[in-house]
Amino acid sequence: MIDAPRPLPTGWPTNEAEATAVQDELRGRVILDEPGPEPGAPLIAVGVDVAYDDERDVVVAAAVALDAATFDVVEEATAVGRVAFPYVPGLLAFREIPTVLAVLDRLTVTPGLVVCDGYGLAHPRRFGLASHLGVLTGLPTIGVAKNPFTFTYDAPGAERGDTSPLLDGTEEVGRALRTQRGVKPVFVSVGHRVSLDHACAWSLALSPRFRLPETTRAADSLCRRALGAEGTG
Repeated sequence: MIDAPRPLPTGWPTNEAEATAVQDELRGRVILDEPGPEPGAPLIAVGVDVAYDDERDVVVAAAVALDAATFDVVEEATAVGRVAFPYVPGLLAFREIPTVLAVLDRLTVTPGLVVCDGYGLAHPRRFGLASHLGVLTGLPTIGVAKNPFTFTYDAPGAERGDTSPLLDGTEEVGRALRTQRGVKPVFVSVGHRVSLDHACAWSLALSPRFRLPETTRAADSLCRRALGAEGTG
């Protein structure tokens, strides 16, 4: 049994206009001129993921801290909260940010990089979950998504490490990255305090055997187990 869902923060947006205004204000705080941690440097990489229990209107968040060199689990945590916002495309981060912040607060290690299962700048208003989380925590963050959202791309080469631009018109908002030979690409975007080159390099380094980074795989597994425990608790 997981802890009871915590209440939402005071003043949390309740409608689309309020949430869009928050996005517009926070977007200006995204730091894009830092390269971020050097690929291959020793650090703790933290994967975060969420899952929903629609019947109980709660969201479960999981965070798994891995040694980026060995992929050993250093620490893991879960948290459960109320779904924080209605479903509105482009504003999905508002549904889960309070619970994701809560689960990160439970870690005793300091993340060197946070990997979100979703988007950063590859977002209609250039402020997806990875950017939102990065601004609120100050941590280097990247988004590694399973699909290209509404953006276009040409298929990258078939070899591991091949990339192609993820485009909104002519603007590069991320990259399609082939993490395994002949396997569908993932879609990498900058969140906060990490360059796109470094975001792609880290995404590749964290994906030695499978399409998705080990951080994402570990967080997804923990999140599913936690959601099952919450549902039966």
